[in-house]
Amino acid sequence: MTSEAKEPIEGTPLIKPSTTDHPLYESVVDACRTVYDPEIPVNIYDLGLIYTIDISPENAVRIVMTLTAPGCPVAGEMPGWVVDAVEPLDGVKEVDVEMTFEPQWGMDMMSDEARLELGFM
Repeated sequence: MTSEAKEPIEGTPLIKPSTTDHPLYESVVDACRTVYDPEIPVNIYDLGLIYTIDISPENAVRIVMTLTAPGCPVAGEMPGWVVDAVEPLDGVKEVDVEMTFEPQWGMDMMSDEARLELGFM
């Protein structure tokens, strides 16, 4: 038996879809919008740094996020900021934030609002 890395199956999304149908989803998004990258005047959700918001039936929240660059000076702090924003929401049992750099963040991940705020539109 070999331990070769498996290639992603064609058509498999690079980013796991969020649980948008969960009743807590919009509140979690709103909480993420209160967290800002200190170097960019736009919240991390509209910047496209939040890849997945996965909420279990037991209301455990798992957030997969990235940074604009791996060398971001707040890389060690930002996941804690997200936990601090989401954890106090009514109904949330626990929050786990995972940092990833796959796929790499790009400006095309920003919302139209973020592009407008930063003068890209």
